[in-house]
Amino acid sequence: MAVTLDDRPVVYLDGPGGTQVPQRVIDAVGAYYRESNANVGGGFLTSRRSDERLAAARDAVADFLNARSATEIKFGPNMTTLTFGLSRALGGTLGLGDEILVTALEHDANVSPWRALAERGAIVRTVEIDRSDCTLAMDDFEAKLGPRTRVVAVGLASNAVGTINEVAAITERAHAVGALVFVDAVHYAPHGPIDVQALDCDFLACSAYKFFGPHLGILFGKEELLETLPAYKVRPAHDRWETGTQSHEGIVGAAAALEYVADVGTRYGAPFRDAFQGFRGRRLAFKAGLAAIRSYEATLLRRLMAGLAAIPGLRVYGITDEARFEGRVPTVSFTLEGWPTRGLAEELGGRGIFVWDGNMYAVELMDRLGLAERGGFVRVGLVHYNTADEVDRLLDTLGELASRSVT
Repeated sequence: MAVTLDDRPVVYLDGPGGTQVPQRVIDAVGAYYRESNANVGGGFLTSRRSDERLAAARDAVADFLNARSATEIKFGPNMTTLTFGLSRALGGTLGLGDEILVTALEHDANVSPWRALAERGAIVRTVEIDRSDCTLAMDDFEAKLGPRTRVVAVGLASNAVGTINEVAAITERAHAVGALVFVDAVHYAPHGPIDVQALDCDFLACSAYKFFGPHLGILFGKEELLETLPAYKVRPAHDRWETGTQSHEGIVGAAAALEYVADVGTRYGAPFRDAFQGFRGRRLAFKAGLAAIRSYEATLLRRLMAGLAAIPGLRVYGITDEARFEGRVPTVSFTLEGWPTRGLAEELGGRGIFVWDGNMYAVELMDRLGLAERGGFVRVGLVHYNTADEVDRLLDTLGELASRSVT
């Protein structure tokens, strides 16, 4: 049953912190516990079922990201834990004075794991942003990229302001100087197709709970790197990167979330429907589903941004020019004059409109924007299950609140 508040349906605009899940995901998790609840590698029925279902899920994720092989996909508790594990492994290959580039646009899960390597003598440098629209300063990236750069860590899309970064171009430049590229795709995954081969990144991480699945971290790595890096593991482990027993039910649930995305593609990707049954058909369905999602979300974004622009005292951070909306996902952050961010979020929450407030773990960005001391901003995250009526409900409420100050 959907959540209601004072007999009004709740508006879920909190997707950037975790999306709602379709019923099939809930059913898949329950079915795993009923039919397959055993550890892997055993010589009995439920263990063999676990082996089969986890292998099928790994194949699905490989198609979702367009990996060359399912062996390039690793699971873990969350993106942050996987990134710390990878950074520690890469740290074993770095020498004194080697450099790592991060950006001022990142979630701290793509900063702190790399900053920790400074203890080993690595130099961590930060690529700056254009504060007027919260985009990366590519001239600063070019200036800081050099022959000592060994790793470039960059987000595919900002979880705080929605900016989509030019990752393919960044990767090309990084590879030209011999650097590896790690991509944080957590925030982009529910909004558009990801193709690790087109990006040519060396590693990429995302989280299933951001694309309609359970809490689960996913790591892609080029096979030759995963096989040679000094990973940390227990001696009997069959996989060098998946430490300990995994969340089997979460992995199966993630596969069900991807089935949902593929179904969206099958329903709305009519020109390609026949191809969905052929070679790499599921990959085509994923692409079509996410393309349909992105197209629909774009209509909501235009409606939201036009309405926010008309509210006095409200300031949006990030790209606001409609002609440039292809360069962002529909995550919109703002402040409202006369309202502390937590107070505004609580007022909206009390009216059944769920949004996030704070620094969104984008610590460097908050410092650059001068928002750290005032508590960051309010973040609205549109996803494809939101509606135009819900956008209007948010806008009407903000318009009302703009007319009265609480500070």
